[in-house]
Amino acid sequence: MRDSSTFAIRPRKYSSAAIRKDFRKNKMLFLMLIPLIAYYLVFHYLPMAGIYLSFVDYKPKLGIFRSKFVGLQNFSDFFHSIYAWRVIRNTLVISLSEIAISFPLTIIFALLLNEVINRRFKRTLQTVSYLPYFISMVVAAGIIKDAVSSRGFVSQFVGMLTGRTEDLLSRNQAWLPIYIISGIWQNMGFGSIIYIAALAGVDQELYEAAVIDGANRWKQTWHVTIPGISGTIIIMLILRIGNMLAVGYEKTILLYNPQIYERADIISSYVYRRGLQDFDYSYASAVGLFNSIANMTLLLIANTLSRKMTETSLF
Repeated sequence: MRDSSTFAIRPRKYSSAAIRKDFRKNKMLFLMLIPLIAYYLVFHYLPMAGIYLSFVDYKPKLGIFRSKFVGLQNFSDFFHSIYAWRVIRNTLVISLSEIAISFPLTIIFALLLNEVINRRFKRTLQTVSYLPYFISMVVAAGIIKDAVSSRGFVSQFVGMLTGRTEDLLSRNQAWLPIYIISGIWQNMGFGSIIYIAALAGVDQELYEAAVIDGANRWKQTWHVTIPGISGTIIIMLILRIGNMLAVGYEKTILLYNPQIYERADIISSYVYRRGLQDFDYSYASAVGLFNSIANMTLLLIANTLSRKMTETSLF
């Protein structure tokens, strides 16, 4: 009997001659890669040289590499400032709230859509839920501002319940609900697409077996549907945790004001103000680098824990 290793697939070794032959044979395919390679070089790899900006006292007239090297001084200034804890806390609160509220609601919405039998009604619901995602953030921010202004319908409704009608964007306590609810309105429909696609891949024979065993719709969902898309849910959760400190600045900058900085100011909006408004490029770069390293660390931790606990991971 031959040893099973005889049939093992071994990696193919390419010589320089074989590579040249392959290039001549598939020249057009290699040429089509040039725009993609150029994109990553120009927009992803070359900007990494700007990381050095975090370790110098940047002066525009001197340039990056002739400015005074200060080491970790910019990082130290950030962590010893009165803003460090505030922006980190606010960013974490928003991210954790989105994971606890928006993330499961998106899955539930996909499950509910999957139960709709009438195709025309289902497509209509999908289209209506997708539309807010494609609205410009500037336009969406304008809609949100009008809705929560002192004369907006949301403020009027809150006033009926509390007896106090005011611009909700002037209250620290109202910022988080406004951010989370508007985020659900904007992203829930579009975010459900990947789960709907995963639901289409669940084996229908499992549902038939569940029906034979006497399972109702709820038990079918709990014991067949959710386990069938659990891999997708875990991967999306890992990605979300990896972006926990990367809350986008666009929506925050368009909606917040100095009255609610205490609750609304986040890392990305703070970087924007220090870099583009105060022209403190080195300090802003240091905060941005810290943000990126923290996100990468969270991603690695979440991926490692997921691989050990569920055997599902990104890598």
